[in-house]
Amino acid sequence: MAPFKRILIANRGEIAVRVIRACRELGIESVAVYSDADAKSLHVMLADAAVHIGAAAPAASYLSIDAIIAAAKSSGADAIHPGYGFLSENQDFAAACAANSITFIGPPADVIATMGSKVAARELARKAGAPVVPGETPREQTDAAIADAARRVGFPVLLKPSEGGGGIGMKAVRNDSELLSAIGQARREALAAFGDGTLYIERLIDSPRHVEFQILADAHGHIVHLFERECSIQRRHQKVIEETPSTAVTPALRRRMGDAAVAVARAAGYRNAGTIEFLLEGRGDQASFYFLEMNTRLQVEHPITEQVVGVDLVAAQIRVAAGEPVPWIQSELSQRGHAIELRIYAEDPARGYLPQAGLLALYREPRLPGIRIDSGFVEGDEVSVHYDPLIAKLIASGETREAARHRAIAALESFPILGIRTNVGLLLELLQHPRFVSGAIDTRFLDAEAAALRARLVTEPPPEALAVAAAVSDTPSSIANDPWSALRDLRL
Repeated sequence: MAPFKRILIANRGEIAVRVIRACRELGIESVAVYSDADAKSLHVMLADAAVHIGAAAPAASYLSIDAIIAAAKSSGADAIHPGYGFLSENQDFAAACAANSITFIGPPADVIATMGSKVAARELARKAGAPVVPGETPREQTDAAIADAARRVGFPVLLKPSEGGGGIGMKAVRNDSELLSAIGQARREALAAFGDGTLYIERLIDSPRHVEFQILADAHGHIVHLFERECSIQRRHQKVIEETPSTAVTPALRRRMGDAAVAVARAAGYRNAGTIEFLLEGRGDQASFYFLEMNTRLQVEHPITEQVVGVDLVAAQIRVAAGEPVPWIQSELSQRGHAIELRIYAEDPARGYLPQAGLLALYREPRLPGIRIDSGFVEGDEVSVHYDPLIAKLIASGETREAARHRAIAALESFPILGIRTNVGLLLELLQHPRFVSGAIDTRFLDAEAAALRARLVTEPPPEALAVAAAVSDTPSSIANDPWSALRDLRL
């Protein structure tokens, strides 16, 4: 029996498509929501029903709690899956679902609130026995009190906002002369982005690795972890390439980090899927790791866990939200092989990662062994200026890391995208960089190598690619020939 009759997906793009497909396998009807800009999007076409929720601007549509709750009621949805981003970690949204007798496929509102505060989450982790980066949260939030705390922690330090994420408001301070101006700037950015200027101070770990653990918890007290993902290749605190297993994590270290992740989730009273993020200093059995934060949602990079562990995390989320127990016990879970995820963005790395928008004149996903593509686009679609420029996630799997890496390279080389610039060239350079090949990476890798990588990028499409684009320009796109596109006018 299906755990729910109808699920509304409060999101768009590839994650909405991913949830719709999970619903289909479980025999659950799916309801898409869409803004003006997304009326003809793939997730709208694939869902069993679709509801218009507002203008293109996220605040008027995908971030409107009232509009999404109204859509759920009008469509008869008994549950809402928030995906990632938008309202997925919004405690008020989770509370609104509960108040309207709609199951929120995620943790309870109070848990989102606790783990959404970096200060509260850090204290909870410390009490749960997980190591935390040495630091302080001054009770008085004056510039002088924060400066004194930074001096006690000892330079270099990292100033961090208590709320929010994405690196907004984070400032590295290496000496006293930089301190007061950095405090002012961090506070202004935190207030503007999150409405809360509370700051705390951590010792700056200069070249850590970013390693996170996927967890799943149910309402019956069962919690498991599904091992680690390495997310060290990132820019401006945004991930670009993820992989599992991590080349820095040994079996003994994996057990220590996994136990810590489960302990934090248990202390939080957590339910559903979440991710415990750590900073890793060193590699191997003697490495040190520190709790960073918890993401109270499904991660963008969840597919690599699915590929290596052999599970369906979205289906598990849905079943756990319906009151079923976690479908596995820890001893049954294991890693097999290696997986790498590449985030393909509509952006120009040669011009400071400038976001791109426009028509996907040519978009042909590779069909190769060991390759999975999660995308919300088809050829002929428009990439909008209003949303995150993620076009697709390319997931390459293999028996070894080298096999997965070579498959990823082959797939990128067989993935023509024309009409807008993308970061495919940068991803190819990264996959073949000696430091990536050897696994000697850290969170500063991309910043350190950015100039050299950009210098090797071709800024114009090759003549043969332009010829292909010209050849297909008079050919109806795949979406135009799709009989399902005729159903778009029949949506709710």
